[in-house]
Amino acid sequence: MSALESEIKDLIIATLKLEEVAPESIDPEAAIFGEGLGLDSIDALELGIAIQKRYAIKMSSDSQENRIHFSSVRKLAAFVAERRAPVGSV
Repeated sequence: MSALESEIKDLIIATLKLEEVAPESIDPEAAIFGEGLGLDSIDALELGIAIQKRYAIKMSSDSQENRIHFSSVRKLAAFVAERRAPVGSV
Protein backbone atom coordinates (compact mmCIF):
# COMPACT_ATOMS: atom_id res chain seq x y z
CA MET A 1 0.00 0.00 0.00
CA SER A 2 1.30 3.42 -0.91
CA ALA A 3 1.67 6.37 1.44
CA LEU A 4 -0.91 8.23 -0.62
CA GLU A 5 -3.43 5.41 -0.12
CA SER A 6 -2.84 5.65 3.65
CA GLU A 7 -3.34 9.43 3.53
CA ILE A 8 -6.58 9.02 1.61
CA LYS A 9 -7.86 6.44 4.08
CA ASP A 10 -7.12 8.86 6.93
CA LEU A 11 -8.81 11.68 5.00
CA ILE A 12 -11.93 9.57 4.42
CA ILE A 13 -12.15 8.71 8.11
CA ALA A 14 -11.56 12.28 9.29
CA THR A 15 -13.77 13.99 6.70
CA LEU A 16 -16.71 11.66 7.15
CA LYS A 17 -16.21 11.20 10.89
CA LEU A 18 -15.92 7.42 10.69
CA GLU A 19 -14.31 7.05 14.13
CA GLU A 20 -15.29 3.37 14.32
CA VAL A 21 -13.32 2.55 11.15
CA ALA A 22 -9.59 1.81 11.38
CA PRO A 23 -7.52 2.80 8.31
CA GLU A 24 -6.03 -0.68 8.06
CA SER A 25 -9.53 -2.19 7.87
CA ILE A 26 -10.22 -0.38 4.59
CA ASP A 27 -9.31 -2.61 1.65
CA PRO A 28 -7.68 -0.31 -0.94
CA GLU A 29 -9.39 -2.22 -3.76
CA ALA A 30 -12.84 -2.50 -2.17
CA ALA A 31 -15.72 -0.24 -3.12
CA ILE A 32 -15.84 3.03 -1.19
CA PHE A 33 -19.53 3.64 -1.83
CA GLY A 34 -22.54 1.36 -1.59
CA GLU A 35 -21.54 -2.09 -0.44
CA GLY A 36 -17.96 -1.16 0.53
CA LEU A 37 -17.85 1.44 3.29
CA GLY A 38 -21.52 2.12 2.77
CA LEU A 39 -21.03 5.76 1.88
CA ASP A 40 -23.68 7.74 0.00
CA SER A 41 -23.85 10.68 -2.41
CA ILE A 42 -23.59 13.30 0.36
CA ASP A 43 -20.45 11.55 1.60
CA ALA A 44 -19.11 11.62 -1.97
CA LEU A 45 -19.63 15.37 -2.16
CA GLU A 46 -17.89 15.96 1.18
CA LEU A 47 -15.02 13.67 0.24
CA GLY A 48 -14.65 15.31 -3.18
CA ILE A 49 -14.36 18.74 -1.57
CA ALA A 50 -11.81 17.45 0.95
CA ILE A 51 -9.73 15.85 -1.83
CA GLN A 52 -9.79 19.07 -3.87
CA LYS A 53 -8.69 21.16 -0.88
CA ARG A 54 -6.08 18.76 0.46
CA TYR A 55 -4.38 18.02 -2.85
CA ALA A 56 -5.13 21.25 -4.76
CA ILE A 57 -6.74 19.46 -7.66
CA LYS A 58 -9.78 20.21 -9.76
CA MET A 59 -12.38 17.59 -10.50
CA SER A 60 -14.73 17.35 -13.42
CA SER A 61 -18.43 17.43 -12.71
CA ASP A 62 -18.79 14.45 -15.06
CA SER A 63 -20.39 11.88 -12.78
CA GLN A 64 -19.23 8.89 -14.84
CA GLU A 65 -15.58 9.96 -14.58
CA ASN A 66 -15.92 10.59 -10.84
CA ARG A 67 -17.59 7.23 -10.31
CA ILE A 68 -14.51 5.55 -11.75
CA HIS A 69 -12.03 7.61 -9.70
CA PHE A 70 -14.01 7.22 -6.48
CA SER A 71 -14.66 3.50 -6.90
CA SER A 72 -11.83 2.47 -4.54
CA VAL A 73 -9.06 3.98 -2.43
CA ARG A 74 -6.49 2.65 -4.91
CA LYS A 75 -8.19 4.30 -7.91
CA LEU A 76 -8.67 7.53 -5.97
CA ALA A 77 -4.97 7.55 -5.01
CA ALA A 78 -3.98 7.01 -8.64
CA PHE A 79 -6.25 9.88 -9.72
CA VAL A 80 -4.82 12.22 -7.06
CA ALA A 81 -1.23 11.24 -7.92
CA GLU A 82 -1.90 12.01 -11.59
CA ARG A 83 -3.64 15.35 -10.99
CA ARG A 84 -2.00 17.00 -8.02
CA ALA A 85 0.52 19.78 -8.43
CA PRO A 86 4.18 18.80 -8.10
CA VAL A 87 5.70 19.60 -4.71
CA GLY A 88 6.88 23.21 -4.58
CA SER A 89 4.78 24.41 -7.52
CA VAL A 90 1.79 25.63 -5.53
